Amino acid sequence: MSVRKRTNQPYQIKGVDALFGETAQAETEYRHLATADMVPSEQQPRRYFDPEKLNQLVESIKQHGILEPLLVRPLKHGKYEIVAGERRYRAATMLGLTEVPVVVRNFNDQEALQVALIENLQREDLNPIEETEGILELVALRLQKDVEHVITLLTQAAHPERNSVDNVIHKEEWQVLQKIFDTVGRFTPESFRTNRLPLLNLPTDILNTLREGKIAYTKARAIARVKDEAQRHELLTTAIQEDLSLVQIKERIVTSAKIDSAEAPIASLKTRFESAYKRVKKSKVWDSPKKQKALEKLLETLEQLVEQD
Repeated sequence: MSVRKRTNQPYQIKGVDALFGETAQAETEYRHLATADMVPSEQQPRRYFDPEKLNQLVESIKQHGILEPLLVRPLKHGKYEIVAGERRYRAATMLGLTEVPVVVRNFNDQEALQVALIENLQREDLNPIEETEGILELVALRLQKDVEHVITLLTQAAHPERNSVDNVIHKEEWQVLQKIFDTVGRFTPESFRTNRLPLLNLPTDILNTLREGKIAYTKARAIARVKDEAQRHELLTTAIQEDLSLVQIKERIVTSAKIDSAEAPIASLKTRFESAYKRVKKSKVWDSPKKQKALEKLLETLEQLVEQD
C-alpha cells in the first residue's frame, strides 16, 4: 500500500481552524488505505444511516469514485479509526472496494470527537435528534462541562433580567458557546433553545430508539404522537421489525384512532350502566310502587335486548 503524498497542508473542514487554532495545522498525510485496516468510531455522532441515501451514494461512487477522502487517525496494531466519512466507508464496502483515499491526522480522543461532530453537523443530513445532541455535546466538550450544564447556560441566557449585571452572555463560557454556534451556522443559541431542546422531551422509548439508530426520525416522530404508551411501544416495535414506511405507520395510527373512537362510547355506556345499577340497588326506589312498575318495564326491555343477541 503506497503513500500517495505527505504534506503539511491541513485537511479542510470548515470551522476546524476556528475551534482548534494551531492544532488544525498538524502534519497531514494523504494516501490510499485498505478498508480492512479501518474501523468505525464508537463515538460516531450519526446513529441512523438512511438506506436510500446510502444506496444513492453507492451509485455515485460507482460512476465517479470517492470524490472526497475519508479522515482517519492511527490506532494501535496498524488500524485506523474513521473520524469523518463513515457513510463513504460503508458505501465502499458495499461495492467491495478494498481500499479508499484517506487523510491521516494524529487527533487525540477529544479532538477526533469534535471534528466528527463538526463534520456531521455541517453536512446537513443528521436527523434533528442527532443534530441537537451533537451540538450540545460539542459545546460541552469545548467548555469541559457536561451537557446538563450547557442546557442550563442556554436557559439562563433566555432570562437576562434574572442575572442582573452578571448576565450569563457576558461570561467567557457564553463566548465559547456563541463561537461554536457561529461555526456550525445553523442556529442562534436562542432558536436552538426554543426549537431543538424540546425534542429531548420526546417519549423515552422513542429517544432511545433514535439514539440506537433503529428508525428514521420522521417515522419516530409520527409514532411519538400516539399517547397510549402500550400502543406506541407496540407500533414502534412493529415499525422496526417489519420496516414499515411512513405512510404505513400513519395508516395504522389512523386505524387505531378509529377503533378507539368506536370503542369509547361502548365503554362509556357500560360504565354508566354499572354506576346506575349500583345506585338503584342502594336507593329507596324499591319502597315506591310507581317506581317499581317503571323498573319492571325497564327490566323487560333489557331482557328483550339480551334475548335478541
